[in-house]
Amino acid sequence: MTIAKKIESMMNRQSWIRKMFEEGARLKAEHGADNVFDFSLGNPNVPPPDKFSEVLRDTVSACGLGDHCYMPNTGYPMVCKSVAEYLTTEQQVQVSDRDIIMTCGASGALNVILKTLLDPGDEVITPTPYFVEYNAYVDNHQGVLKTVPAHPDFTLNLGAIADAVGEKTKAVLINSPNNPTGQIYSEESICALGELLEEKGAAMGRTLYLLSDEPYRKIVYDGAEVPSIFANTVNSVIATSYSKDISIPGERIGFLAVNPRTVHRQALLNGAALCNRILGYVNAPALMQRVVACMQGMSVDIGEYARKRDLLCDGLAGCGYDFVKPPGTFYLFPRTPIADDVEFVRVLQEEMILVVPGSGFGGPGHFRIAFCVEDSVIENAMPGFQRAMDKYR
Repeated sequence: MTIAKKIESMMNRQSWIRKMFEEGARLKAEHGADNVFDFSLGNPNVPPPDKFSEVLRDTVSACGLGDHCYMPNTGYPMVCKSVAEYLTTEQQVQVSDRDIIMTCGASGALNVILKTLLDPGDEVITPTPYFVEYNAYVDNHQGVLKTVPAHPDFTLNLGAIADAVGEKTKAVLINSPNNPTGQIYSEESICALGELLEEKGAAMGRTLYLLSDEPYRKIVYDGAEVPSIFANTVNSVIATSYSKDISIPGERIGFLAVNPRTVHRQALLNGAALCNRILGYVNAPALMQRVVACMQGMSVDIGEYARKRDLLCDGLAGCGYDFVKPPGTFYLFPRTPIADDVEFVRVLQEEMILVVPGSGFGGPGHFRIAFCVEDSVIENAMPGFQRAMDKYR
């Protein structure tokens, strides 16, 4: 082969999400898009807030030559200030513009902080089920991803995390609201996790960090609240994006925020600013930085996703599926009626229903449904979901 053996191996283990998305394209071409029910990819289908288009037009009209040049590695100062002011309210901790680094989405932010933190062989602990790309992100920087089980309702299992912490541990990576389960970790569990990391770190004479991946923070239902990471922990970093908040995933804009109380705050910020450049991101997109500076705290119509969630949950419950109703995100993670989740996903595929096996997220015996789709897709898929379930009753 002319490519690296590691990349060849990763290609062979290609993400289940992309596999199912590509299979969907094939089936749609063969059977017609209306006859295929594609729940494979978390691509927002609720339009951005009206203000986004207005701000975008105004920003483009106002831009001059200098507005398309390089800026500081951390982002435009006025953008970082806007983000910091909003985070101060959201996180209930005074955040300054110096604590913010604008990035190419949440994935860019995670890669930046992981490169900043990890020495070869350092371990990052994450609870399962987890976002599938974490393996690659940690491996990118010569780290090792170490997974631990969550509780059956997908809440944090602090005992499992405590048992997993060892001499090579550098950080715990959480994602709340969680992809693929939609679960939100409670304030009590976040506070306890922060205390656990401080105690373990002190005993080992090293700093253990909590990394919080939060792109779904605003997509919550039934009055649920996502607790403040900064207020409940000390050595913590937030990575997030505007992809889901305002439905602009293709614009690749987000940020990294370091807790102002973090012990090695300045070293982290200096390292992250360097890594933002040397990883090749250089700067977050100039135009989108200016746009999101005016969009702080805004979100799409969350009620649309809430309605889709209820439509899906009511339908699947009627078919006999077992699941934890998600308090956030636009994902549902039902149990499969047989142990082999990959086989059950194949059965659903025969019904022209495309979902992702839970094994791909470290959650075997489940499958993920991305319900950010048209209502008609949910409604018209129900007979197929019912027939698939009936095969195993």
